[in-house]
Amino acid sequence: MKIATYNVNGINGRLPILLRWLELAKPDIVVLQELKAPHAKFPAQAIEDAGYEAIWRGQPRWNGVAILSRGGAIHETRRHLPGDAADDQSRYIEAAIDGILVAGLYLPNGNPRPGPKFDYKLRWFDRLEAHLATLIELDAPVVVAGDFNVMPTDIDVYAPERWRGDALFAPEVRAAYQRLLDQGWTDAIRYLHPGETIYSFWHYWRRSFERDAGLRIDHLLLNRPAAKLLAAADVDRRPREWEKTSDHAPAWAELRARRAKGTSRGAAH
Repeated sequence: MKIATYNVNGINGRLPILLRWLELAKPDIVVLQELKAPHAKFPAQAIEDAGYEAIWRGQPRWNGVAILSRGGAIHETRRHLPGDAADDQSRYIEAAIDGILVAGLYLPNGNPRPGPKFDYKLRWFDRLEAHLATLIELDAPVVVAGDFNVMPTDIDVYAPERWRGDALFAPEVRAAYQRLLDQGWTDAIRYLHPGETIYSFWHYWRRSFERDAGLRIDHLLLNRPAAKLLAAADVDRRPREWEKTSDHAPAWAELRARRAKGTSRGAAH
């Protein structure tokens, strides 16, 4: 099963890009961020025509998250991160699909730092940490995927020295991400590519993509049952090359099929 995360940076304006990529890559499950569209303006029919069921939570102008599934039915479990009932920003959505719990998120950017936006980012991260603590020990595979707006280590940013004061690279934010790993989550891409330079975002300006001056801010975290099934993970750079595309590229992980109970240990898994 191939699970991907893609910040589309405006789903209606970049719908042809998304549909082209879905046809090309054929992911089984996709979590989307930055829909930048009211709930009623989500292109549900076009997504359905492409072969995907969808759930989503829109928001005018900013934010917005969705989960798409090509095969298994989507059983929504949550569309708001616990911990602050007054937070109305559309940044979290969660569903069970084919025995896997999939959480899609769009973590706040946090700039400028310091300031209220950075404080909100840290509070959101605290809420995420608390919620993921309730999911990490589930017996079923759990995949938490999305735009985390954090470069976890120096290898995840093209010029670390230029980013020290940015909210995406702040020590507090990197520490918050590390606390998720300390809970037991596996960063799928970094686990399989421990020393490799891999980016998922490139600014539009100064030919950033052509120079490969990027950032790795889109991540897939796996609990232990999911990590045991991990077969491959990477970033699909192809959509970033297309005209009128998002400044992100899809990150993805592929999980092997689980053994059915009673299957011999020598069977494929």
